[in-house]
Amino acid sequence: MDAFSLNTILICFGGGIVGAALGGLLAFLMCALLVLGGCFMVMMGGTDFLLLQVGLGPIFGPHVGGFAAGVAAATYAAGVKKNHPGGAAKDILSPLIGTSWDVLIVGGFFAVFGHLFASTFGALPIIKDFDVLGLTVVLSAIIARLLFQKEMPWGDPGSIKKYGYFNTNNFSLSWIPWALPLPKLMVFGFGAGIMSAAMAAGCKTVMAPLVAKGVITPTGAVVVPLIIGWAVAGVSLMGLQLATGTVQQMPAWHCQAVLAALAYLHFGSIAVAGIVGILATALQELMARMFWNHGSNHIDPPATAITIGTFILNNINHVMK
Repeated sequence: MDAFSLNTILICFGGGIVGAALGGLLAFLMCALLVLGGCFMVMMGGTDFLLLQVGLGPIFGPHVGGFAAGVAAATYAAGVKKNHPGGAAKDILSPLIGTSWDVLIVGGFFAVFGHLFASTFGALPIIKDFDVLGLTVVLSAIIARLLFQKEMPWGDPGSIKKYGYFNTNNFSLSWIPWALPLPKLMVFGFGAGIMSAAMAAGCKTVMAPLVAKGVITPTGAVVVPLIIGWAVAGVSLMGLQLATGTVQQMPAWHCQAVLAALAYLHFGSIAVAGIVGILATALQELMARMFWNHGSNHIDPPATAITIGTFILNNINHVMK
């Protein structure tokens, strides 16, 4: 698929409209399901199209219709049109199909921007060491906050002055307060890291002979071990989207999953992956306190942590080689 063809741009635009109509989190759940299905297809010796072009690509990747478009549309609906069904741009659970045509169009445009950003970033020295899809998700949300909420990335100065930049007002400002305090969250991060690394190790073993025989592409064989834990974690957020009350209180662990898998693939150690899961948890919470807690819209803490964590791990790997 030509990244800059008219057809690709139209595909991104259409996916962004759909993602905006569904709402950010439901679109992300669909994206995670597509990625998981794509992983299964590659492991069975099939094509990597569903994985690379649909779930992680221009059709419905997280940087286009599969998340970022819904976040931007929610920010516009709350800040400009004042027709967000939940009333707040941070609400990425509410579908936006009941808003207005221009809200959906904003989703389409941001999907196109996301695709163009990601395609460009992947070719740039230094920048390509970041997770370019995560970087695109973060930049898209920051741009939406600046344009539609007239607010800087760090959020409301009044809230920061009142509560302190890194404070949570006894977790009342927190992104996922039920997962805190941090020691509990870090224990979970260790377990999530170990689990994701185990999946990465198993997938790598299964696919090695398929690559050797030319049954699957080398790219698919690299991406599946890295992303399968992320996809499983993403699908687990179904409880957050569909449930209520305490049943809704799911952990968000796709950041820990992908960074731990990357650590395992770089360094070959399950133990190191578990430690990275802990560190990823701390980084994710730091990003929440810096960009989400005081902000008016959803700058995604996992995507922000994945972006930075990937850059750190890739550069450690470069130094060790």
